[in-house]
Amino acid sequence: MSNCFERYHLSMPVHENILTGPAQIAGVVQSARTIAVLGIKPETHSSQPAFYVPKYMQAAGYRIIPVPVYYPEVTEILGEKVYRKLIDVPDEVDMINVFRRPQDIPQHVDDIIEKKPRSVWFQLGIVNDEAAERIANAGIKVVQNKCLMVEHRYL
Repeated sequence: MSNCFERYHLSMPVHENILTGPAQIAGVVQSARTIAVLGIKPETHSSQPAFYVPKYMQAAGYRIIPVPVYYPEVTEILGEKVYRKLIDVPDEVDMINVFRRPQDIPQHVDDIIEKKPRSVWFQLGIVNDEAAERIANAGIKVVQNKCLMVEHRYL
């Protein structure tokens, strides 16, 4: 009996705010309107997902707020003003779309929690369970290891 419970328990999400089901993920995509993109790249890197995924989402009607980590000379991406830190963004943000290596995410967690988006999306290939758990415990929904553009196309 304990084996059955363990299998069931291990298949459940770690936290109710860490989303894994298709319907939950679709709900996050559909409810967002303003997306801050942490780690966005400028137009000079148009062949990289950190540029073309936000560009696609902007073309689909979402407002994109660029928060690049590098490129200090860049002041605008996708026609939008660049902010250097999430907490500097003056507007409310529905989603923070993260293009950072997993080991680089912890330095942003406090800012993410302070910004209080409804959701945080770690792009395909990006998983940091500890950061996700901290964000989820703050009442923010988290999606890990999924491409926002691909999930949007499923809708």
